[in-house]
Amino acid sequence: MSFSATVLTLHPEMFPGALGHSLAGRALQAGTWSLETVQIRDFATDRHRTVDDTPAGGGAGMVMRADVLARALDRAAPQGDARPRLLMSPRGAPLTQRRVRELAAGPGAVILCGRFEGVDQRLIEGRDLEEVSIGDYILSGGEPAALVLLDAVVRLLPGVMGNEASGEEESFESGLLEHPHYTRPQEWEGRPIPEVLTSGNHARIAAWRRERALELTRARRPDLLSGKNRDGER
Repeated sequence: MSFSATVLTLHPEMFPGALGHSLAGRALQAGTWSLETVQIRDFATDRHRTVDDTPAGGGAGMVMRADVLARALDRAAPQGDARPRLLMSPRGAPLTQRRVRELAAGPGAVILCGRFEGVDQRLIEGRDLEEVSIGDYILSGGEPAALVLLDAVVRLLPGVMGNEASGEEESFESGLLEHPHYTRPQEWEGRPIPEVLTSGNHARIAAWRRERALELTRARRPDLLSGKNRDGER
């Protein structure tokens, strides 16, 4: 069974975008995963195809309407659809590699791309949406975030990466940032490849990579080491 993604958006022309190229694009053509877009405006009932309104209680901006979004969601993912319903939102839980792997192991995802000031809270609660954030910054809409999420998931689907081991030694897979990489030429601008990497001693190489990964993580993302022992293991 392939991974099935349905994206609800005001801008379906933004998809597949980058996902139509490289690994994700080839997997899409091969049927390893599928992508459907749903134009939210198609579920508005007035002649102006209105999907938003002023915020209750006053304030700047507009809020996406619960009734319009519910009609779109119910059509895209009717009762019995086992796929998780995700809302791309800056206030959501941070997207982690663990969550990406969980999604990749499932049947797919229904992704709602927010716009304007946000989505009516009643829709989030009434349709049990999981709010997901890709970082502590604000985008113009949820579409770029949805593309990021799908790219992270699709590359983990069976057969997408030529070498499955490539995904096992990357940043976050072990709770650490990834170690530095080198390749030919042996020396570049006076900088040689570290001797240990050309020693042929696999135990030394593994230890070196582990230590470099710990050093990078301590320097750049010490939060990832929270709750771990000094060796970086939970």
